[in-house]
Amino acid sequence: MILIKLGGSIISDKEKPFSFNVQIVKNIAREIKKFYPSKEFIIVHGGGSFGHPLAKKYGIRDGINGMDIKKMQGISYTHEAMLDLNKMIINIFLEEELPAFSISPSSIFIINNGNIVYGEIKVLKELLKRKFIPVLFGDVAVSEDKGMDILSGDQIMAYLANEMAVEKAIFLMDVDGIYDGNPREGAKLIEEINEDVKIDAVQGKFDVTGGIKNKLEEALKMDCMVYFINGMKKGNLTKAIEGKKVGSMKKERIFRK
Repeated sequence: MILIKLGGSIISDKEKPFSFNVQIVKNIAREIKKFYPSKEFIIVHGGGSFGHPLAKKYGIRDGINGMDIKKMQGISYTHEAMLDLNKMIINIFLEEELPAFSISPSSIFIINNGNIVYGEIKVLKELLKRKFIPVLFGDVAVSEDKGMDILSGDQIMAYLANEMAVEKAIFLMDVDGIYDGNPREGAKLIEEINEDVKIDAVQGKFDVTGGIKNKLEEALKMDCMVYFINGMKKGNLTKAIEGKKVGSMKKERIFRK
């Protein structure tokens, strides 16, 4: 089974609230279709310009104490915005004759300190058996420490990678991979991610879920092969699915001291 993360930066313009890159998602769906149903897929997408602006506006990362109606409304607005984005993605997959099936993370996960501590994933396994393509997303979720908090798509990717039989995880971004500094200042692409990679040196856009650094931190925990590739370029996803050299790649789990 292959996990694919559709980064918010490729499915929307984060500078334009509620924007949606239809053609990019179509291209991704068409590349996946070349391998379906011989390969199983789970899709996770980010919040892009749907979830992040609302999460910031309502301070969801601060959690909720007691009955705060305005904060509770903000949490629901954020969740509903993510459902809207999810529906757009689902509809494109359906148009491309891929049986995508929406799964709301807030209904199956509980988190603590931003990490998943409980996950009801049997439904995902059963959907895969029936040849559906589950589609999850960054969401708000019940939190043991904050009451409610943001659950990022990257955390979902790491959890599923270690709880299910995953062949590889592929992160689709708007850059060619992980860099050893700022790409605009001559930084080099890290083609193979190993124990020497310095997380604090990587550069990229940041959001309420931690951006590039968070993706890398989660990838280092995964027990499977991981790719970071430019999802804006046609053919990159095909290469990653086929196991060819593209973007930045991690071959095995890296244990930090």
